[in-house]
Amino acid sequence: MLWRLSRSLPVYAPDQLVVYPAQGVGVIERLERQQIGEHEAEFYIIRIFTNNIKVMVPVNNATSVGLRTLCSPSEAGAVLDSLQDRSTFTGYSGQNWNRRYREYSERLKSASLLDVGYVLKELILISGEKELSFGERRLLEQAMGLVTSELSCVLDRDAGDVKALIETFYADVLAKSEKTS
Repeated sequence: MLWRLSRSLPVYAPDQLVVYPAQGVGVIERLERQQIGEHEAEFYIIRIFTNNIKVMVPVNNATSVGLRTLCSPSEAGAVLDSLQDRSTFTGYSGQNWNRRYREYSERLKSASLLDVGYVLKELILISGEKELSFGERRLLEQAMGLVTSELSCVLDRDAGDVKALIETFYADVLAKSEKTS
């Protein structure tokens, strides 16, 4: 069932695939009304594919939390092109890890898959220059999961195949980082 919502709010329907920032691709299972104090609120109930958790997103806050539809096939192509382009990488220059961590965390929460791809590319390329810390490895895994899950849905390919494709872009770097680990 779909309720009448404000025209300015995006309307997602049950069974629609969406992206919840920092969690990944999920499906809207249903819309639900709940009484919160004296107010009635509407929620999207979303099941995230990667970890099978369910999240409740208030319909009124869907845009502000970054809930969005999957990227288009042309946007998916732009993400793959961006991942292959190393020209913007300046290299690890001993930047403050706390500053980089905050920037990367914000980009992972972004509504843009290009931002998530940026984090993935940066961390893979940094891994070719130095061993990644535990926190960096965790962010790398999260970014890889977010990118591969969305691209696999959009391109109708297996997530493992998408991951393997991305890894081919960085075969030289990944081989180098495996030798130093």
